[in-house]
Amino acid sequence: MHRLDTEKQIFFYENEFYVFSNYSSFTIEWKGSLYPTSEHVYHSEKFNDENLKEQVRLARSAHDSQKFAQANVDKYRKDWNQIRIGIMKDILLVKVEQHPYVKKKLLESENKELIEDSWRDSFWGWGPNKDGENRLGKLWMEIRNDFRNKE
Repeated sequence: MHRLDTEKQIFFYENEFYVFSNYSSFTIEWKGSLYPTSEHVYHSEKFNDENLKEQVRLARSAHDSQKFAQANVDKYRKDWNQIRIGIMKDILLVKVEQHPYVKKKLLESENKELIEDSWRDSFWGWGPNKDGENRLGKLWMEIRNDFRNKE
């Protein structure tokens, strides 16, 4: 166990289960193109404009892809807030399917609660007050359960 991990919880922003982070270096093939990280894919999906999507895909880092998207928030697709959770789940599923190591780590997490230990993000992580929505962790647990039910 690392840092904050307990017998019942895994905090995956860093450490052994960093593979669950969208910043982790696992290339994703998405809609016929290769993206350096799932973070790149997620931010590209915020746009309908193919040129903007490509600029996100070509960003040098996950951080740069996020900054580019934030700088162009006025160009997001109109339905983004309604579809973003479904898009993220699709991206995570592809990440697991394309990378056996990610699937292995997901199954090794057993039945532990997965928490994105992000002090910045109260929606995808648990945020600065540790009371955020942890949507990313919840999606990973959903996917883990789906894979277990298939086996």
